[in-house]
Amino acid sequence: MFNATLPIVFLCTLAPAAFAQEPSFTTGPAETTNPGLIDCGNRSRISPVGEIAADDGTVWTVPAATNFETAPKATDLYNECGGIQLGSLSDLDLADVPLMDAGGDEEFTAYIFADNYFEFYVNGELLAVDPVPFTPFNSNVIRFSADRPVTIAVMMVDWEENLGLGSEANRSASHHPGDGGLVAHIQDSSGETVALTDSSWRAQTFYTAPLKDRTCLVVSGPLRDSSTCDQEGVNDATGFSAAHWAIPETWMMPSFDDSIWPYASTYTNETVGVDNKKSFTNFVDVFDTPDADADFIWSTNLVLDNLVLLRKTIE
Repeated sequence: MFNATLPIVFLCTLAPAAFAQEPSFTTGPAETTNPGLIDCGNRSRISPVGEIAADDGTVWTVPAATNFETAPKATDLYNECGGIQLGSLSDLDLADVPLMDAGGDEEFTAYIFADNYFEFYVNGELLAVDPVPFTPFNSNVIRFSADRPVTIAVMMVDWEENLGLGSEANRSASHHPGDGGLVAHIQDSSGETVALTDSSWRAQTFYTAPLKDRTCLVVSGPLRDSSTCDQEGVNDATGFSAAHWAIPETWMMPSFDDSIWPYASTYTNETVGVDNKKSFTNFVDVFDTPDADADFIWSTNLVLDNLVLLRKTIE
């Protein structure tokens, strides 16, 4: 269904049930608590936020509880809402990008294109968040200082218009599931590559929607597999469900054990659909660097998995 590559690594030291965490299910749309985090005109989707109660009584924030309103925003490479639209990486002066302190002396630069929203942690510190939660699509750069090993942790959110139902108006359907994706290239102060988004990252799903039939979702050990679930857009989502899992409080810390999380799945530029987006194509020299070509990464379901946590340690 997607051009994804999955690393052939299996965790079998313990029975799968030892890792399983059953989802908390909700049904129908959420109640809007914020009509939109930003609105920059006709080309933007306004990124609403809502709440919904699950069958088990748990109240969930959808599409995610974020730090958007309080955290520093990542520096723009290309942002139609922010007014910065660089034509290429050669137009960037890194000296103009703030150096954020993650507790160390070595300097790094992260170049990021996210569909849709990201929060970027280094060694447990939240350094910056995406300045555009939904659309128009944008790209960013973050400079930081840290000591190795460096733990990169990224919260990714595929935003939604139909709160609690993981969908938006698109392709002639009022409820069409969107897709996600993260591509990142991290360099040291000399410009040498130290990390790329690829299948060596860990990726875990925490919100899956819409589910037309809950039984399509398979939870087996740490795997939360919605690959057989229907992804077609519809105009009537009556009775549709969503699956939620609680995020561990220390998920971004270097001490957090992500060894049972699945490895990230990789996706092509064509699958994510970025070949017509200047926020990506203007910077292919860093996102698609020869001999250092970063992959788009996500969970095993690029479309239905809407809240995905990603981790990678740079030794």
